Amino acid sequence: MSDLENPTGTAPRSDGGPGNFVDDLVRDDLAAGVNGGRLMTRFPPEPNGYLHLGHAKSITLNFGLAQRHGGVCNLRFDDTNPATEEVEYVESIKADVRWLGFEFGERLYFASDYFEQLYAWAEKLITDGRAYVDSQDLEAIRAGRGDFHRPGVDSPFRNRTVTENLDLFRRMRAGEFPDGAHVLRAKIDMASKDLNLRDPLMYRIRHATHHRTGDKWCIYPMYDWAHGESDAIEGVTHSICTLEFINHRGLYEWFLEAIGVEQKPKQIEFGKLNLSYTVLSKRRMKELVEGGYVSGWDDPRMPTLAAVRRRGFTPEALRAFCERVGVSKRDGVADVTLLEHAVREDLNARSPRVMGVLRPLKVTIENLPEGEVVWFDAAVHPEHPELGTRKVPFARELFIEREDFMEDPPKKFFRLSVGREVRLRYACFITCTGVEKDPATGEVTALRCTWDPATKGGDAPDGRKVKGTLHWVSAAHAVEAEVRLYDRLFKVEDPMEVPDGGTWKDHLNTESLTVLTGCKLEPSLASATAGERFQFERMGYFCVDTRDSKQGALVFNRTIGLADSWARMVAANKAG
Repeated sequence: MSDLENPTGTAPRSDGGPGNFVDDLVRDDLAAGVNGGRLMTRFPPEPNGYLHLGHAKSITLNFGLAQRHGGVCNLRFDDTNPATEEVEYVESIKADVRWLGFEFGERLYFASDYFEQLYAWAEKLITDGRAYVDSQDLEAIRAGRGDFHRPGVDSPFRNRTVTENLDLFRRMRAGEFPDGAHVLRAKIDMASKDLNLRDPLMYRIRHATHHRTGDKWCIYPMYDWAHGESDAIEGVTHSICTLEFINHRGLYEWFLEAIGVEQKPKQIEFGKLNLSYTVLSKRRMKELVEGGYVSGWDDPRMPTLAAVRRRGFTPEALRAFCERVGVSKRDGVADVTLLEHAVREDLNARSPRVMGVLRPLKVTIENLPEGEVVWFDAAVHPEHPELGTRKVPFARELFIEREDFMEDPPKKFFRLSVGREVRLRYACFITCTGVEKDPATGEVTALRCTWDPATKGGDAPDGRKVKGTLHWVSAAHAVEAEVRLYDRLFKVEDPMEVPDGGTWKDHLNTESLTVLTGCKLEPSLASATAGERFQFERMGYFCVDTRDSKQGALVFNRTIGLADSWARMVAANKAG
């Protein structure tokens, strides 16, 4: 299999598809009767931002494993940092998971549900001499941990008695101390080669209102402490996470051992999804939003699931893309054209066809009487005749695409020019007889044409052929709309490859959004509703905007163009 066909380098399955080593491990565990043949996975987002395309891979993996192998998957929010978490993010994440096609039902959990249990376990570790309250500031704690070349240094508070530690920890909970005065640390090994085992933090003081628990708590568990213990409380069998957590596996297992969990979840790490021409970082995406480079988290140029949903991507296309890139043991960068191919392939199969003129040029059919209308039948979808046809009106005044006319065309221009005959899609042949121009600028403002009634339906009875076929819209029947053309947000494959003296934002594509007003659409679109998707013939795939579009004031987003560079690359690779 070529790199083009297998962009992430995963080991292929026996059926020729991309590999999924996690699926193989789970299948082997179930066959061996591990956990009594029970399977429980979880998707554990932090509610501190909107989910992005990388999360789609994790959602598809975790929920997909449960579906394929008769298990269950929990949606659990790791909500341990009240300073960054909001209900808005919780609701958006729930909507994203459901939109992708996965249902969690009653299996919705929050780490905050377990705060009392986590606190009780923390006291147990103190009592067992395996945790202590450290009164150093964070800078001193970081310095004392050492690095890969130097062992850590014991905190001067490491040997506090159990009584002292319990007293201080309870007073921390009671709110007696300000933020930063104390932390609770696990007491492991300051000389360990695994830096994460050098007395990691378990709790910090944070006087902040939590979106679920309010002001009940002023100490909050660190992610590493809450995560594995939450898995254990829920009975998760396979804790599947991205590759950066491989260095945390030793701590994950130490904590589970310390609290006496008998049937421990198995942590499995996989390579996260990265995309060319894309930034998948919450921090950097937040910079784009707050800096006004995009209109919000759901700006259709953003890689958030809310954004691609608004742009018109389908959940089926995203799931197919995630399956195609596979699941590997190393990080890689998937070509964004593979995602675009999956979206285009899915939309091609499902999108009704319509005609829309984005940059209209007026055409007058001089030999068609004023007020006369000829109706033509047009297929709703050429590959699905069972969907029937729609009626398109042909009248004296029409609109065609401005780029479909040239007054002085080059040799291989097969569209309309003076004296040339072309076909109007579904309708007839027309011939351009003259032009009208703006006297001040010389710009062509309108065309005069004639039509051949004998070519009704799009073919000539005498067998003559034309090389150009144009889309068009009747002026009298046209629906006016705003159309937004989106391109990639970044101009380079790796936006994080920063130029000398510059920043990653220097790679932003200033032409990533073009707004066209006064676009003319066929009358069947008058009743289009938010989120509906269509193929504008010859122009691409478009979706009715879910935020700004209103009845009588339609706004369409271009989801993607018609050209498929990925399919062409794969075909060329095979031919070569």
